Amino acid sequence: MTVMTETAKRRPGARIEEVARVAGVSKSTVSRVINDEQYVSAKAREAVHAAIAQLGYAPNQAARALAGHRANAIALVVSEPSGRVLSDPFFAGVLRGVHRELTGRHMQLLLMMSQPSDTEDLVTYLSSGHVDGALLVSLHGEDPLVPMLNEIGLPVVVGGRPLGKTSVPFVDADNFTGGLDAARHLVSLGRKRIATVAGPKDMAVGADRLNGFKRGLSEAKIATDLVAHGDFTPESGTRAMERLLQKAPDLDAVFVAADIMALGALQVLHAQGRRVPEDVAVIGFDDSVFAASATPPLTTIRQDVEELGRTMTWRLLAELAGEQGLPPSLLLPTSLVVRTSA
Repeated sequence: MTVMTETAKRRPGARIEEVARVAGVSKSTVSRVINDEQYVSAKAREAVHAAIAQLGYAPNQAARALAGHRANAIALVVSEPSGRVLSDPFFAGVLRGVHRELTGRHMQLLLMMSQPSDTEDLVTYLSSGHVDGALLVSLHGEDPLVPMLNEIGLPVVVGGRPLGKTSVPFVDADNFTGGLDAARHLVSLGRKRIATVAGPKDMAVGADRLNGFKRGLSEAKIATDLVAHGDFTPESGTRAMERLLQKAPDLDAVFVAADIMALGALQVLHAQGRRVPEDVAVIGFDDSVFAASATPPLTTIRQDVEELGRTMTWRLLAELAGEQGLPPSLLLPTSLVVRTSA
């Protein structure tokens, strides 16, 4: 299995934009011709073939595609910097799940890390026949990568519910119910001044966990005003916890929307002399390797990250195999894991 740990470099030679320019058609039309898809006029198809011959554009890849052969490879595209991907156990868990689902299938895996400035190059690479489909993880906002890949006809499955309206299939944990269960557990402990370190505002995972949490507090008629946002890093957990304590020194519980942010929150609580859980109960989310080793061991909402990776891969491979009636989205269950922090 081949794994690339940075955005794939463009191959030398002509690019798909040059083929489109010489042929006088759009990039998506070039892609449809290369992949022998329908809805291309005979005139456009001839122009693209002529441009490919003239420019020497990826002759082997084009020939394989036109012959109906597959690349026997998929890409796992993570929209985060490489340092973040390599240090956060969430991404390692997803990668393990993808690997396990591919085992024995004779499929190669390309790991690609995408930044906004790389999007065009990444789409060019993915549209050039190197992969049969892509798994997209950690999308922020209404990432243009989704519609761009949709336009070129590349099969895609997203890990996590995308923001905005999209027909692209996705697999996600039941983040709303996870946030709801966290709030209900803290309420059951008799906590009254309950805060949250929520996830990023530009990711559906952040919104879903926050909305579930607010729902749980509203059931108990507890105020939902104590919210500070982080970006799923320990440092952001530290900053958010400091802001919450400044706003509400009397808070007695906090739900942190990721274990990795909870590490930062715990450091602040310890530094300010707050006992966990006697003074402040803390719940995380993920049940990552950090949870059991935290001080004290962290009560958390478990999501099966490896199963997320496996299910995304199954959904993509099923589509590539032409299976019918596939679900447009899948939600995997979460569960409360009680340790000593809450």
